[in-house]
Parts: sequence; C-alpha cells; structure tokens
Amino acid sequence: MKDALVLITAFCALSLASADAAADTFGIQVAEGVADHDVRKTDFGVAWDPGLQWWQIGAWHFTVIPEVHVAYWNVRESHSVNPAIWEFGATPVFRFVRSTGWIRPYVEAGVGIRLLSHVRETDDRTFSSSFQFADMVGAGAQFGAHQNYLFGVRFQHVSNAGIKHPNPGANFSQVYFQYNF
Repeated sequence: MKDALVLITAFCALSLASADAAADTFGIQVAEGVADHDVRKTDFGVAWDPGLQWWQIGAWHFTVIPEVHVAYWNVRESHSVNPAIWEFGATPVFRFVRSTGWIRPYVEAGVGIRLLSHVRETDDRTFSSSFQFADMVGAGAQFGAHQNYLFGVRFQHVSNAGIKHPNPGANFSQVYFQYNF
C-alpha cells in the first residue's frame, strides 16, 4: 500500500511539473446567446490552455481547455416567474485545432456541469433541479500574431440528462469572443 501511495504521489508531482513547464495561457471569454422560450444569455468565462497536444493528424492536433463560467439568463417571456437566472459551472472543452498559421480554425465539443440560481422560468416551465449538465459543440478560429484572440460559435444544451423530471432543457445558440493573456 505504501508503494502504491509513493507511485501515485510521484505521478502527480511529475504531472504538475510537466504542466508548469508547458506554455500556460489564460483567457477571458464573453458570450452572447439566445434560447427557445425567449431567453437571452450573457456568459463570462475563464479558460486555461495548459499547452497539451496529442494525436497529430497532418497540421492539426487535439487539445483540452478547461473553462469556468458564470452566466446570466434574461427570461423575457411575459409571464416569467424568475426573469433573472444565474448559471455557474465548468466544462472541459476538447478541440481539434490547426497547429500553425496566423489563423487557426478549430472544432470543439465538451460536457460540463452547471448550477442554476432558480429552477422556475415561468408558471408552466420548470427545471426539476438546480444541478444541470451543459453539453456543447462549436467551431471557431484562434488568430493574431501571438494567437491572443478567439472567435467562435457554439450550440449548447442545458438539462439534467433525465436524472429528475420534469426535464425541459434549454438550447442556446451562442457567439463568443476570447482574449488570451
């Protein structure tokens, strides 16, 4: 048991050391979106690119970018019960991105978790729990002399995956901009 603990500790230390050696990049993200049932969403995110690259395919590679989000839902239906809903969460985003060039297009997908401040939008539309999943797919481009800018579009589905009913879900179409430091 002691040997296993030593191996796990060594593995974690080496992983953290290699992460520190990579060219870490942090970014601030702003997104605007719309959903069915007349909901508008403003999303603020922080992204961390640890510089991981694997599975090179020609001039493209895979990477993962952890993101943390705080979003505000503006429910505009005339009979809204909670016209202001806050969303908090995190998502690991997997990207297939071009490795070189001033403009580097990508496709992305991820599944994360979310917590909602309120579960009731209107009298006839209620999420059964504050805990939700947020799966998304998107496409965009990273660009600039130092790759500091990202612009993309995403389709995001927020629901509890049928854990509890009712489970109406919400489908957002979003446009986002990110600046990397």
